[in-house]
Amino acid sequence: MIFEPFKPYVPSEFRIKYAVDGWEHAGAARLRREVFCEEQKIFSGDDCDDIDRVASTLVAISYMGVAPIDVVGTVRIHEAEPGVWWGSRLAVSAECRRIGALGTGLIKLAVSSAHARGSRRFLAHVQSQNGLLFQRLNWKIIQPVELHGHAHFLMEADLDHYPPFVDVDTGFHAMAKAA
Repeated sequence: MIFEPFKPYVPSEFRIKYAVDGWEHAGAARLRREVFCEEQKIFSGDDCDDIDRVASTLVAISYMGVAPIDVVGTVRIHEAEPGVWWGSRLAVSAECRRIGALGTGLIKLAVSSAHARGSRRFLAHVQSQNGLLFQRLNWKIIQPVELHGHAHFLMEADLDHYPPFVDVDTGFHAMAKAA
């Protein structure tokens, strides 16, 4: 009798929070390299830039029971000028992209935490294929732009839909929906 191969394990529990430990920061950097350098080939070798020096890193961490497993999502935010915040480098691991709670959770925590820190505007350059997702999350397109040879939208979040959230080190729990 031949057995069917097992599907790869995909966690169903996640914590979305600010990165505070070294392994969380390292996992976010690894994931960004995988997505933006290896998969999308937007950058060569590394995607780090000067914004990383001032940005806060947010992560989605997969769990098995009470034990953290890995960083499976990330985004960074920074205040470019007083009251004007930007989000960038949103990435979710390939095996977890069907889990909508990860990308949307990272976006919600990014905007809500910046709102708690005095954001009056929250902006992002969003890859054009992700524009509809952001529009569903109460973002508006300001204008199309090209960055790094790829089509993007300059978009702005409607802060009325993102109440201030201050418990960023703990973050919040997210679950994958059963298939």
